[in-house]
Amino acid sequence: MNIISASIIALILAYLIGSFPSAYLIGKLRKGVDIRQVGSRNMGAMNVFYKVGFWWGMIVLLLDIGKGALAAGAAWLIVKPVDLQLAGYIQLAAGVLAVLGHSFPIFLKFKGGKGGATCIGALLYVMPWGVPVYLAIFGILMLITRFPTLSYGVAFLGFPFLAVFLYQNTTYIIYWVVILLIPLFRYIPRVKEMHAGAGGTWKHVFVRRSLKDRL
Repeated sequence: MNIISASIIALILAYLIGSFPSAYLIGKLRKGVDIRQVGSRNMGAMNVFYKVGFWWGMIVLLLDIGKGALAAGAAWLIVKPVDLQLAGYIQLAAGVLAVLGHSFPIFLKFKGGKGGATCIGALLYVMPWGVPVYLAIFGILMLITRFPTLSYGVAFLGFPFLAVFLYQNTTYIIYWVVILLIPLFRYIPRVKEMHAGAGGTWKHVFVRRSLKDRL
């Protein structure tokens, strides 16, 4: 296998892994609903938490995080025997393709979720020390805001500091920016919807009364 074919196989596989519609399947199998048509209409773990059940949401969360890590890991294993240096870059590209697969899955006519959890998996694969940092930031913010989506979104800010001070790899910062652009743009309509649902009050958007308080 040459470097071109190995890279192509790795990237196609990454997209297919990302396209696995875990939230959609759980919604259909457990409640008989299209998760994209209920609640926030997002094919993600948080919507499953609210509309299917806590533990089913946890399963979806772990599966979606796993998609990002698996895509990057598989790309590394495929390309490494051919070109060790290039494998490092292909695994990063594979993480991006996995997020794109989640957001635009070929199995659901390219109508998927935001891709946040898959971003977590892809970033944690290349920066595993992000696990305790990410969980710490997420936990503190959850106690303050009681807003899971905001908490896990802001927790992403820990990764560039890890890239600079621990991994000393500026490529990881570029990777962090590129991969997060996908969920960032896809969340804009949802943020506008929440703002309208809160009566135009940003405080209610960002600080919730409880975990069940959903706009």
